[in-house]
Amino acid sequence: MKRIAEKKKQNKELFQALVGEEHIQEEMKAVMTEGKKTLDHCMMDLGKMLAESLMYMEREEIAGMDYHPKRNGLEKWGAQAGSIYLGDQKVKLTHPRLRAYDAELHLATYERLKRPREFSEEMLVRAMRGLSGRKYRETITDIGEEFGISPSSISNRLVEATAEKLKTLRERGLSDFKAFAVFIDTIHRGDATFIIALGIDLQGKKRVLGFWEGVTENKEIARSLFSDMESRGLVLTDEIIFVTDGGKGIIRALKNRFGGDLIHQRCTIHKDRNLQHHLPKRYRAEAHRRFRHALALKDYEEAKRALEDFERWLRQINESAADSLLEAKEELLTLHRVGMPALLRRTLHSTNPIESMFGTVRFCERNIKRYLNSKMSQRWLASVLLYAEEGFRTAKGFKQIPEAVERIKRLQKQETIEECQTV
Repeated sequence: MKRIAEKKKQNKELFQALVGEEHIQEEMKAVMTEGKKTLDHCMMDLGKMLAESLMYMEREEIAGMDYHPKRNGLEKWGAQAGSIYLGDQKVKLTHPRLRAYDAELHLATYERLKRPREFSEEMLVRAMRGLSGRKYRETITDIGEEFGISPSSISNRLVEATAEKLKTLRERGLSDFKAFAVFIDTIHRGDATFIIALGIDLQGKKRVLGFWEGVTENKEIARSLFSDMESRGLVLTDEIIFVTDGGKGIIRALKNRFGGDLIHQRCTIHKDRNLQHHLPKRYRAEAHRRFRHALALKDYEEAKRALEDFERWLRQINESAADSLLEAKEELLTLHRVGMPALLRRTLHSTNPIESMFGTVRFCERNIKRYLNSKMSQRWLASVLLYAEEGFRTAKGFKQIPEAVERIKRLQKQETIEECQTV
């Protein structure tokens, strides 16, 4: 406790030496009178003072103290008005100048602090958190030195930042990403459909692999997405587990690409909901129980028999529901068939990982009332996907991935031998 108290006293003395005791007393009175707004103003002044001090210190480090230059040819050249960004605000200040052999020598501190990109990134993060550009002025300190914070200026900065994010996602190489599983799903915006791919690598790390825009969810758009990912270095093999909902276009594109070697897991949650919609309310709870019980069985043959019993039960109630289950029966049991370890099965049995990412997309874009064009849609989608990626966690059961890969290889080898024997 004594050391903490001494540290606080040192901080107080340093602060007093920096700004002067009289100035502190004046600011304290203003804070007590006017509240937080004045405190923000005080913090902005201190930030400017610190920035100016750092720039003068850098100039002295390079050229030496006044009248004692370290190197011939260096000349201090007074100071001039400029601007920097403190946090997310652009403020005016005076920065020192330095010349070397009649040429301006730029100070690294000033160059870093005046980068508008830093401001654009900060504004983009705030926008992701739900702050609209038109309300930005209300959220920051209203002081006389600030400028460049009108709604149109904020909008321009956001356009620049989102365009950079779109370029980053489009050009990001995938040659270093060794895919273990790929989730594919769609998100809709008005008349546009975006097919999006999310991957899990051999270490359990998640990454946004890309997206492609179309009018509907069809196989041609899915093929374009595959081509885009491969052009950036992603290797798509028949050992990758693909997880989708019931979208026919995506499934058709996968089957055309991989044929009988495709390892495709249908989302069990989507199928459960689909079956519920076919049934009268009095049967839904029992249908849900039977469906989840069958999928909870570890052995493939047992789970298959349980689904067949469930299908027969459904046919007594609704033929369409039974046909819907029959159509997806084998794809619902893909993880059972390949012997996927239990913890990994919990991660891969549904499209929840990519649906969770879509939740972030909807939250971050809730203040956008309409998309002016396709370019705007793509800019914001890329920005939000990269923003969501920063919060990704390692997939549950990632330690079991090597074991799962070996099981898949053994199964495929066994199926190849059986096909050769049949021929």
